[in-house]
Amino acid sequence: MRKSTFPLEQDLGICWYASDADGIGGRLRAAAEDFYVEEIPAEKKQTDGPFLICRLTKRNWELQHAVKEIAKRLGISHRRIGWAGTKDRNAVTIQRISLYDVPPEQVAGISLKDITIVPVGRSNEALSLGDLQGNRFDIMIRDPDPADLEARVQEISASVATGIPNYFGIQRFGAIRPVTHRVGEWILRGDYEKAVLTYIGTEFPGEPEEIRKIRAAFTATRDPVPALHALPVQMNYERAMLHHLAGHPYDYAGALHELPPKLLSMFVSAFQSYLFNRALSRRIDDGYGLDDPQPGDHLLFANGRTDTVTDTNLDAVKIHLNRGRCSIALFMPGKEKAGPGTPGERSAAEHLAEHAITPEDFSRASVFVRTKFEGAWRPVLLRTDIRASLEAGDLRLKFTLPPGHYATTVCREFMKADPVRMV
Repeated sequence: MRKSTFPLEQDLGICWYASDADGIGGRLRAAAEDFYVEEIPAEKKQTDGPFLICRLTKRNWELQHAVKEIAKRLGISHRRIGWAGTKDRNAVTIQRISLYDVPPEQVAGISLKDITIVPVGRSNEALSLGDLQGNRFDIMIRDPDPADLEARVQEISASVATGIPNYFGIQRFGAIRPVTHRVGEWILRGDYEKAVLTYIGTEFPGEPEEIRKIRAAFTATRDPVPALHALPVQMNYERAMLHHLAGHPYDYAGALHELPPKLLSMFVSAFQSYLFNRALSRRIDDGYGLDDPQPGDHLLFANGRTDTVTDTNLDAVKIHLNRGRCSIALFMPGKEKAGPGTPGERSAAEHLAEHAITPEDFSRASVFVRTKFEGAWRPVLLRTDIRASLEAGDLRLKFTLPPGHYATTVCREFMKADPVRMV
């Protein structure tokens, strides 16, 4: 295995590559069409229920913004729109959304640049996160290093097929401003002022200088009015919070509740993702293989069942792992406690203690955000078969992943490049 040298990845707990091969470099998302993702819908029986299921195709749209614009065109609350997966912004994406009590002819009247919505059926239930089989990707990496390129691609493809660390990708934490997990941390700690200041006021080099100045001024003064007047209209989340603070000074909890509920919940779940990344890297630091079971390891089966590795079942577990029947898993902390477990899980507990966060904090955040944060098991290993082809010096990758797995985690294994080249 090979360690990342990039500070941003290290800060997010994304510390290791599976393959020792040199990366191919290159650039991801030179154009939206270079990153194509199509949702594989869950198999559900069609009904005549009140939810209209539509196929949403979008280009260069962040999902939450797209949903708000669609709701505005339909004259409904964005809370009446559901979806199964959150897709990338700088991409061409195809996915399902559900619309409550909206007739198909009303959908036909929507006109939004780079968005197409086509009704495909009805359901008795709204779509919710996880209601999909997986995602199908077609990705182009532009301008890779040509030196010995084909051999490196073959070696890395073999590593991905065997298994790589199943990290949450950088976009989970914010592509240009990776602060999502930091906002979640302050929500968990009950410090809503710092949560708002982190979201609105944190500066990052990838932003325009003028925006950075506005953020810095708000952090220094806590005065929402100048920032509200200065920020461009497309920064509607920051502006919504600032508008609330202008009318309700110091009501930082109320400002957070101006955000869409699913976005608010993503802050806390991003912190859970950060803890998982740290725990996974700690496991690798300590010399534990991704598919090398040790007594105390937890196993996750395809049906959601979990088990624990012991000295007596170790040989049987190795057979199950080799046949793909289960995966070694780490626990993402929440309201539930997972027990001491392996060093990786102890690492997550140590990080919680370092940040002064307890299971009771997740319980309180669940009430504040109106989302359950029970905690969950996640496999430590990601594997998929890659169809790789060189096209005019660029590299095309085609593969599928289960829900919640990140294509950028696969791409970083090939590129081993500065993460800013992947957003």
